[in-house]
Amino acid sequence: MKTKIYNIFIAVGLVVLVAFSSCINDLDTTPLDKDVVTSGDVYANPDNYKGVLAKLYAGLAVSGQEGPAGMNDLSGLDEGFGQYLRAYWYAQELPTDEAVIAWNDGNLRDYQEMNWSSNNEFISNMYYRVFYQIALTNEFIRETTPEKLNERGIDGNYRTDIELYRKEARFLRALSYWHAIDMFGNVPFVTEEDAVGSFFPEQISRADLFNYIESELLDIENQLSAPGQSEYGRADQAAVWTLLAKLYLNAKVYINQEKYSECITYCNKILNAGFSLEPEYQHLFLADNHNSNEIIFPIIQDGNRIKTYGGVTFIIKAGLGGSMDPAEFGVDGGWGGTRVTKEFVGKFLNLETLKNAQIPLKSAANYPVIYVPGGYQEASGYSAGNWSPDSAPTLASKNSDDHYEGYIYFADDNSEYKFTAGPNWDLNWGDDNADGTLEQNGANLIAPEAGMYKINVNLNNFSYTAVKTDWGLIGDATPGSWDNSTPMEFDPATKVWSVVAELGTGSFKFRANDAWDINLGDNDADGSLEYNGANITVDEPGKYLIQLYLAIPDYTYSVEKYSSDGRAMFHTDGQTLEIESMFEFTNGYAVKKWKNVTSTGQPGSAVDFVDTDFPLFRLADVYLMYAEAVLRGGLGGDAATALNYVNMIRTRAYGDEGGNITSADLTLDFILDERARELYWEAQRRTDLIRFGKFSGGDYLWEWKGAVKDGRSIDAKFDIYPIPASDVIANPNLTQNSGY
Repeated sequence: MKTKIYNIFIAVGLVVLVAFSSCINDLDTTPLDKDVVTSGDVYANPDNYKGVLAKLYAGLAVSGQEGPAGMNDLSGLDEGFGQYLRAYWYAQELPTDEAVIAWNDGNLRDYQEMNWSSNNEFISNMYYRVFYQIALTNEFIRETTPEKLNERGIDGNYRTDIELYRKEARFLRALSYWHAIDMFGNVPFVTEEDAVGSFFPEQISRADLFNYIESELLDIENQLSAPGQSEYGRADQAAVWTLLAKLYLNAKVYINQEKYSECITYCNKILNAGFSLEPEYQHLFLADNHNSNEIIFPIIQDGNRIKTYGGVTFIIKAGLGGSMDPAEFGVDGGWGGTRVTKEFVGKFLNLETLKNAQIPLKSAANYPVIYVPGGYQEASGYSAGNWSPDSAPTLASKNSDDHYEGYIYFADDNSEYKFTAGPNWDLNWGDDNADGTLEQNGANLIAPEAGMYKINVNLNNFSYTAVKTDWGLIGDATPGSWDNSTPMEFDPATKVWSVVAELGTGSFKFRANDAWDINLGDNDADGSLEYNGANITVDEPGKYLIQLYLAIPDYTYSVEKYSSDGRAMFHTDGQTLEIESMFEFTNGYAVKKWKNVTSTGQPGSAVDFVDTDFPLFRLADVYLMYAEAVLRGGLGGDAATALNYVNMIRTRAYGDEGGNITSADLTLDFILDERARELYWEAQRRTDLIRFGKFSGGDYLWEWKGAVKDGRSIDAKFDIYPIPASDVIANPNLTQNSGY
């Protein structure tokens, strides 16, 4: 069972006074109602301090006092939309190549189209959520000074604990100020030194805010618990070190100064703190990920105790729709919202191969052919219309002797078809008596079951056969030896049979239907197959990807040592690669990375809300930060170590060393793509693209960037979000960000 600080928050239900607003009423008043709880009442009892601290942590996870709805901390947006992590995810993912969303709520689409203004309600919500969190932390820090604790007579173990809580609150405040500097730049600035009451906060420059965040973190880094010595979910020294590393890595963006050596210094502290990579990548995103030794600082979720329509509940449910099965994800249903662009898919897969797989199969160039039009063509992926000879699959006569053969896929039972001599209906054949004999203009032929059929036509005597085939491997190199076939899987989109199999030294063949009537081998070891051909030799044992290409002769195959990036967790059934409409869920591949099930396959504690924690900081990110800082010229690290860290990540992803890279491959462009592959949907992408100069401008385009299907160049002003117009109007001390 998880030990969570949030459990205390749920139990205590404290009232915490808020001390931040650009136009705020005096909070330092005496309540008229004797039943009202004031901050004085709360802080008089030392048992309450941990409950208030829990509220500060919970500010990242929930959006109100009850959850999932009913008592929002902030007015305006719906409580689910307004939750901190969900707002942060929108701001970091939706304007990038990693996410599109099918919803058109309010001005949410402005994120997607990268065309927002200072009146965008979702940007405003992110801004106010950040500063509400800062207000809560300021108040706690204000109420835990040595003078306040002396006044209340708090000492001993209580005092020691509260002094530690105060350092954690300062970390949480620095975290939110980091979000502020990253997203909004020059912002209002308030600390515990500002008295509670009505006033207009001054605006701090990005450079001065950078210095403040840095000084706060440096001051508390040695005063927090050592890594792994605190309750799960609470900040410790490693959390501080990671935030410092991130601050330094982005210093060139924030203050136009390079601090890559400082980044490496703090990465090294984390790397020596006892963390280790989770052996299975997906276990980081499952309902028992609190057991992982890779996670440095999480935002905790709990299906029963921390109910929110934001957080990881949002990430899982918004990404679930179409033909996806909610039970696989441990939830009661999906919201049909988020998918990824084809450019992001291209970080893992060859886009040209994926595109070509959707092109109708063409006729053989060297052999005479006949055509096989029918009512199956569209459903089976051959053409945009049915009964069209000019776009239908063909059968070929390899020996030019009027014996035609080919393999054709029928997606549905009882599919109808005919044969034509050319790409038209001038001469066609059917079977009037369903007896295997063809007649000119005869009745439609029928494939009784869905599947791939081996079809032979003899126009010398007008006979034909159609045999449904399922293919497998057979041979002493295969797991089943010569006794049992190893089944292959058929991909209806590519019309390719494939299997990933552990092969030993020996040989194999392809055979259909677990019988020897139809089998293929390779007589000349040239990649071209013949019926009853020679065995295919395997010289080196290992894991192989074997693919069988059947349509019209010549039939071919491929055998490749197999390494696959296991982080490519896409749901493609019923989903298109291209996104013709952002607002249609089935446009774009869906993502299967996050689930509310455990690593042993058990469902989470609830199906309406999830247990899966959000790993805000984790070790693989630190490995990649180290490598990037080294490549950018930082001191204190070296290229060989950087390469080793990157390959550790890739070895986990591939399950072997097949995905490992060389020193020549380790470039900044590679790091940017590897960060996408490793950290997608973890609210990192916008910051990464800006740091690499790929967010605005036209150097890197993706689908619907700038509201154009193929993407367009974007003004550099969008590298930073505007301060909400309502705050600029309310506070005369604020100057709007340039361009808004």
